[in-house]
Amino acid sequence: MTRTEMVLRIGKEYHTSNIEGGEYSYVQEAGSKANLEKALGHSFSHFKLDIRFELNDVVVLIETKQSFVKNDELQLSEYVKEELALHNGKKIIAILANTTNDEIKVWKTVVDDEHVLRNETVLDKMEHYVSLFDTNKQNDREKVLKNTYDLNELLHKMDIDERLRSQFVGTTLLYLKKLVEKFGATKIDENLKKNLDAYWSMMDGKQIRAAIESTLDDLLDGSENKNKKIELLQKNVLNDQKVKKLDPINWIKILDTILMDIYQYIDTNSSEGQDILNLFFIAFNKYTGKADKNQAFTPDHITEFMCRLTDVDRTKRVLDITCGSASFLVQAMVKELADCSRDTTEDEAKALQDIVKREHIYGIEVEEKAYGLSTTNMLIHGDGNSNIKFGSCFDCKQFIKTADPDIVLMNPPYNAKPIGIPERYKKNWGKAKDGKEDPTKGLVFIHYLSDVIAEMNKEREKNNEPLKTVKLAVLLPVSTAIGTSSIIESEKIHMLKYNTLEAVFTLPNEIFYPGASASACCMLFTLGKPHKKVDGTVNETFFGYCKDDGFKKKKNLGRIEQFDENNNSKWKVIEEEWLYLFNNKKAVDGKSSTAIVDGKSEWLCEAYMKTDYSKLSEQDFQQTLNNYLAYLMKEGKIYES
Repeated sequence: MTRTEMVLRIGKEYHTSNIEGGEYSYVQEAGSKANLEKALGHSFSHFKLDIRFELNDVVVLIETKQSFVKNDELQLSEYVKEELALHNGKKIIAILANTTNDEIKVWKTVVDDEHVLRNETVLDKMEHYVSLFDTNKQNDREKVLKNTYDLNELLHKMDIDERLRSQFVGTTLLYLKKLVEKFGATKIDENLKKNLDAYWSMMDGKQIRAAIESTLDDLLDGSENKNKKIELLQKNVLNDQKVKKLDPINWIKILDTILMDIYQYIDTNSSEGQDILNLFFIAFNKYTGKADKNQAFTPDHITEFMCRLTDVDRTKRVLDITCGSASFLVQAMVKELADCSRDTTEDEAKALQDIVKREHIYGIEVEEKAYGLSTTNMLIHGDGNSNIKFGSCFDCKQFIKTADPDIVLMNPPYNAKPIGIPERYKKNWGKAKDGKEDPTKGLVFIHYLSDVIAEMNKEREKNNEPLKTVKLAVLLPVSTAIGTSSIIESEKIHMLKYNTLEAVFTLPNEIFYPGASASACCMLFTLGKPHKKVDGTVNETFFGYCKDDGFKKKKNLGRIEQFDENNNSKWKVIEEEWLYLFNNKKAVDGKSSTAIVDGKSEWLCEAYMKTDYSKLSEQDFQQTLNNYLAYLMKEGKIYES
């Protein structure tokens, strides 16, 4: 990009120059070299800046190079110091721009490693750089997580049913977000709180509930199943007897707490803010999970891992046919929205984000409360017309075809009632088809999905269109990987006839704590690509032994992320190792293995992995004995004396 093109991109009207050739001289601005030295308090080497822009109290400084190197940062840093010496109080964006390949490097305020803006990869409009200094934009992960616990305690005191809390808070947050916009507030502070409190004090409980419902009604305009979503909101939240009993004083306490302790510390327009918002929602899902031990809310770090495993980005259409609270869909959307900012201007990013929200995220949910929660969850993350369908996935074949997914992420029910599963999938179930639980432990859901993808490819073939493969990352109980029953074995054989098993990760024990107690694994398939090639050869499947994720179980809080002595996340290091081993198909003793498998094989790392005896300790031996004794007691083979 030439200098002229840079000026036009940022805004010609903001370009300032004071010497020939459009350059800006700090000596000229100071009046003399001596004056500049006096202002700086020291001598200098460089004073002629290539391009300078100014709007209000924000300046953008650009130094162009054919190919910039580290030493060029020192030159740019000099210009920043000269700018501050002559124009005290100016807010500075400093940019090194490569004129040969459009590469840029951007700093905010100071040119050093701490202040580099790594997400700024393309030149943008002047208004965008001004927005980087918006004081209302703040993210504070620690405060949100602490305050989430306190908010839950407040709702407990208000006698709000824990099964309702997540959706209750979600819908309330949506209402607050809209109300802040209506008031035209530029920042959340005590003054805004005072004005809103005065506004609410003129309303009774019924009027506040009506205002929340009206907000949802507006947000859902044009949405799939709008009437159903509003109906469920009324039924499951607003018309709940305990919610209806809230008086204005208690309503104001709740609204103030969410506003000042949660919403104030989340910038939903940033990728970091979206991540924090997701953590906030996950916290309430944990509390919800305590009410039903069969509920398996997928932990946030596992959904993020599975998104990375399947290469979610802004070009992918993502589907979850048993979406629950929409944790997979939210994580996928957050990743895609963040990716929209990669190598794009702010306007280009917004256009791509609109496409992501409108066309890339699809879900199906059959349970009413979970459906209402998933809708709220998507709305609160910025998806005003989420493509989430209410109903059984087995009745939504056309919806799946319309979604036309590139990636499927899911955690299907492990104990679904057979009555809700089509007869064609129960032919070989025997008496189990009349039982209380799905004998496939969730495999029937991916069997069905595989069939739909196969049908779509047959239609493509008929229309002379290229066939399509779909990545599927699914959480299933360990029992499906072991496959001791004839029904599970049959399902596994069928899966490999039409699809490829790329990888299986054995996950930590109690991964769903405090919800379901099932031991789970993550399976990665390529749907539409048979496991055995036409020539009869089979690629090895990767197996990861991922029993340690750096989280620890803590009473009332679930599994909590741990940090090292430098306050670095242990999980982030572990995640990178998991992905590295998988991407490079590395077999490491005690951690991973590769093997050729079929439908009758065991699909767990433990069956193929070599033990790393060098790392075994006396504690490991004792733990193994403890686990075995616990198993014997559970089975009633021994008793505590």
